[in-house]
Amino acid sequence: MEVRWSRSRFSAVVHVYRDGQDQFGEQMPEYRGRTELLKHNITDRKVSLRIRDVRPSDEGQYKCLFQSGVFYEEASLELQVAGLGSVPDIAVEGHQDRRIRLVCRSSGWFPKPQAEWRDQQGQRLPSASESSSQEAGGLFGTEIAIVLTERSSRKVSCRVRNPRLNQERESAVSIAEQFFSRDKPWIVAMGVTLTLLAGLIPLGSYCFARHYEAKDEVEAELGWKRITPLLMDCKWHIGKNIRKLKEVHSKLPSSFPSPRIGWRCAQLCAVDVTLDPDTAHPKLVLSEDGKSVRHGDTRQDLPDTPERFDPCVCVLGAEGFVGGRHYWEVGVGDKPAWDLGVCRESASRKEEIAYSPENGYWVVWLRDEEYKARTSPPTLLSVSARPSRVGVFLDYEAGEVSFYNVTDRSRLFTFTDTFSGTLRPFFCPGLNAGGTNAAPLTICLAPAQAGEDPSPASEGKDR
Repeated sequence: MEVRWSRSRFSAVVHVYRDGQDQFGEQMPEYRGRTELLKHNITDRKVSLRIRDVRPSDEGQYKCLFQSGVFYEEASLELQVAGLGSVPDIAVEGHQDRRIRLVCRSSGWFPKPQAEWRDQQGQRLPSASESSSQEAGGLFGTEIAIVLTERSSRKVSCRVRNPRLNQERESAVSIAEQFFSRDKPWIVAMGVTLTLLAGLIPLGSYCFARHYEAKDEVEAELGWKRITPLLMDCKWHIGKNIRKLKEVHSKLPSSFPSPRIGWRCAQLCAVDVTLDPDTAHPKLVLSEDGKSVRHGDTRQDLPDTPERFDPCVCVLGAEGFVGGRHYWEVGVGDKPAWDLGVCRESASRKEEIAYSPENGYWVVWLRDEEYKARTSPPTLLSVSARPSRVGVFLDYEAGEVSFYNVTDRSRLFTFTDTFSGTLRPFFCPGLNAGGTNAAPLTICLAPAQAGEDPSPASEGKDR
């Protein structure tokens, strides 16, 4: 007895069963390990072929030859493959002149899908652009964009449809009227992203359920003239999409201009900062972990390099920033004097100069019970509660350095400038003044770094 499954050519062997054994050595390489002959009805001259891990290249004509003694019969059939792709991913990719450009993307489809935008009433909307591409493995991806204006529908959906299965996947987004404001385009991106994140949970549950219900086998029986299996494979995984949206969300601060953000949001940009001993004044004593600095009584014998501060008793952070948003917190305790801020990498360290923006320093200090921003002339700050910890927030692209009183979550001051080159954290513990100011400055973990919730009940104190 011999059962031979082949493609259009006799030599294009998909599976062979002969003399009571499967002849896997005769298979085409692309089918090895993926086929199984179901023989439970073979005595009735009926056999089925199961193909696992179905792929687009499996589509086409198949022939089955059955021979036993003098009995011979042959049948042909057509296999059509269909793949249901990922849930559409909607992203904001432009905001200008009260217009919002949304782009919808989906992948893992076969054959080529049809995509469209619809309004809340289900009416089709004109797209700004549309394209499809064939991905690795023969599956298709699609991308369709739409531009919304103030007069457009506030709720739109992106539908991607498989014409062979007559099934579709859909994602929707609602945009509030204020999102079309010229002043706050970042709100648009944030709102859309959070809406999509919230929608992923029910969509993910549905998709996982469909994944385990889907059939990924093809069964063919002698006498069939045509088979059209509906091979559904949910290519979308909720974890992958959540990670993708989080990546988009993490890029929003640098992709969209924003107004000054409060202490709560600043903490989400927390970075790990350590002190650079090569920049420290010889009288400064740094901890072994590089997290605290104090003014000592003895001048250490250290190399007098261009990087080292002298005569000013200062030290820089080891980290340099050439873009992005960065936040760190410094414990000042009850120290009567200190300086904190940011300085330009190229700023002078070998002479006594004013720590002002003109000289490459953006600094806030405490002296004689007065908090001042080192502007020209200095700006006296109004402080309602004495800070025991100060937060420093650098928004490079926005040209801002903000200082926060972590004790009451208030903003102390914000410098506005245009930055270029590398900026580094700046620390000055002040002279120990006979022991009255001997306590160190200590770099602390922000709540977000420590795994705590950085959000207060409200942000009303951010000002």
